[in-house]
Amino acid sequence: MITAATGVPAAVWLRTLIAVVVLSTVTVILLRAYDVRAPWKQVTALARGAAQLVALSMILSGVLTNGILVGAALAVMFSVAVVTATRRVGWSMPHLIATGTAMAAGAGTALTTVFASGALHLEGRYVLAAGGIVIGATMTVATLTSQHFTTDIATGWEEVEGWLSIGATARQATARFARKAVRQALIPSTDQTKTTGLVTLPGAFVGALFGGASPVEAGRFQIIVLASIMAAGALTAVVLVRQLSEVARRPVEETT
Repeated sequence: MITAATGVPAAVWLRTLIAVVVLSTVTVILLRAYDVRAPWKQVTALARGAAQLVALSMILSGVLTNGILVGAALAVMFSVAVVTATRRVGWSMPHLIATGTAMAAGAGTALTTVFASGALHLEGRYVLAAGGIVIGATMTVATLTSQHFTTDIATGWEEVEGWLSIGATARQATARFARKAVRQALIPSTDQTKTTGLVTLPGAFVGALFGGASPVEAGRFQIIVLASIMAAGALTAVVLVRQLSEVARRPVEETT
């Protein structure tokens, strides 16, 4: 039944399960040995991701041929990404709005540019693939920007108070920390971009190859994705930190 439903032989699924269980066990044992809090979080995250991927794989063929369903899928992706990024640094309605606005600005600008320019055809498979990648990137950047900014402001609050005491606005008083947060949030994507093809083979490139594209076409698609991630990340970080910089009191650092 497994083979009939998925097109993948049962023996392949069994080998996959063995590999996943072994790797998960190694992860938990290592984190427990190092006394890391909640070592099961990584495994539960993997289980959740696997379940979501299986469900997505089952319905993807129908989604790709329907523009309305593609739009709905992207809306769900974006909503979950915004909520996830907001919860990482402390839930509040203002923070939710700030995060959503920043991520929408970043992802919307990048994707509009890509499809309006004709770099990618406006087809369901491209919209869903590029949209999912870019939205995921903005989620990561939003989380890192908020975390870095909150932490730096909390530890350097005396400097902020000093600026405020001589008449600076909140945005002026936190400008140095805001710029630092943007720079730090973009480091992972910048490093990944610089080492593409040397250290890693990006998922978009490998996925395009598996989908039957030529290496040159897969490379072209990856370049578009990298440029989209770069622009979306920069926009997300700047828009978000400008909203967060209007602080008048020391923020509380979140531990979860």
